[in-house]
Amino acid sequence: MSGSTLGELFRVTNFGESHGPAIGCVIDGCPPGLALSVEDIQPELDRRRPGTSRHVTQRNEADAVEILSGTYEGLTTGTPIALLIRNTDQRSKDYGNLLDTFRPGHADYPYWRKYGVRDPRGGGRSSARLTAPTVAAGAVARKWLAQQHGITFSGWMSQLGDIAIPCVDEAEIPNNPFFAPNAAIVPELEAYMDALRKSGDSCGARIEVRARGVPPGWGEPLYDRLDADIAHAMMGLNAVKGVEVGAGFGCVTQKGSEHGDPLTPAGFPSNHAGGVLGGLSTGQEIVVSLAIKPTSSIRLPRPSIDRANQPQTVETHGRHDPCVGIRATPIAEALLALVLMDHALRHRAQCGDVQLPVPPIAP
Repeated sequence: MSGSTLGELFRVTNFGESHGPAIGCVIDGCPPGLALSVEDIQPELDRRRPGTSRHVTQRNEADAVEILSGTYEGLTTGTPIALLIRNTDQRSKDYGNLLDTFRPGHADYPYWRKYGVRDPRGGGRSSARLTAPTVAAGAVARKWLAQQHGITFSGWMSQLGDIAIPCVDEAEIPNNPFFAPNAAIVPELEAYMDALRKSGDSCGARIEVRARGVPPGWGEPLYDRLDADIAHAMMGLNAVKGVEVGAGFGCVTQKGSEHGDPLTPAGFPSNHAGGVLGGLSTGQEIVVSLAIKPTSSIRLPRPSIDRANQPQTVETHGRHDPCVGIRATPIAEALLALVLMDHALRHRAQCGDVQLPVPPIAP
């Protein structure tokens, strides 16, 4: 009802506000017997955390995760896992001028119209700060999927503003603050962001994320399709305005003879479907692309209104990402892992005994 829970069998409930004492999540449905410690989760949070370069918000949060429940002697028990991340570097005074005024492009106005009250500090519940618990939960899902099915995840920024970023070498992704798979283009991205920050404006980005090793047959027909659930989860990420699976909108200009991926005994020679057909996984890579809108919190004056419906001019101060897409890659990977984890358990529950005479074709 409240929209804070993702998943059916692997359920993640997210809680907290940007400037509250802590944020976190409760994972319900994790299978027992999974070796789990802070060391399994913290590296993923470190990839997402703020203050890691001059191109992102300088809010200095350690994002240190605490496991409060659901494990005993280092193993999951099958009971709810509570993960807590304390907020330690809030600066609520930066939002003192927004108590009665709505920031353009933000959720301030619809939150007030829905609830009749809102937390203006850092966006409250609508802040991207709330993606940290998602990444923490995703780390749990990633470990189980890797151990049980050998599934791996990768993601990168494929476009920053109007700069396309060709995927040259995935090994370069952790070596720069943009998650760019292309070392040669990093200086251009640096210069672009420096100029953008100086101007007080912001830009959008495109993120690509992939899952490799997903078995065929995961997902459900019609309303619980695997690609539909992926899109649903990805649209829950702040600032996402578009989701593509496989060729996405590119399929509009393709002919049927081009788009339909042939099946051969040696595997699929193409993957325009993005690893999903009829809502079910094909065994190919799951390929998802996200469009991230420009950051709404900018220093440039913007017209708005206050709660009395009077005109106001808003200049957003504080510490913000000129491009929220820069830190979105680990979050997108986590969301994809959460959806696949949920469907892995759903598939096991209904079709775990299904046996076929031949193995699946190569991806």
